[in-house]
Amino acid sequence: MKNFDELPDSALIRLKALTQLCGISPATVWRWSKDGRLPKPRKVGSSVTVWNAGEIRKFLAGEGE
Repeated sequence: MKNFDELPDSALIRLKALTQLCGISPATVWRWSKDGRLPKPRKVGSSVTVWNAGEIRKFLAGEGE
């Protein structure tokens, strides 16, 4: 995701962008979210799940939960 650094901390990112940022597969994203290694996702629709950009920044900086 090219413009991740420009997003405000309150921005929401989708699964595809998260896999690119972390360099992991969708299955790993779901597994890590379930076991607490990644921040908790948020449901914003019946089939749309997102993650908070600020929380992902902290995770990528090694300041995860």
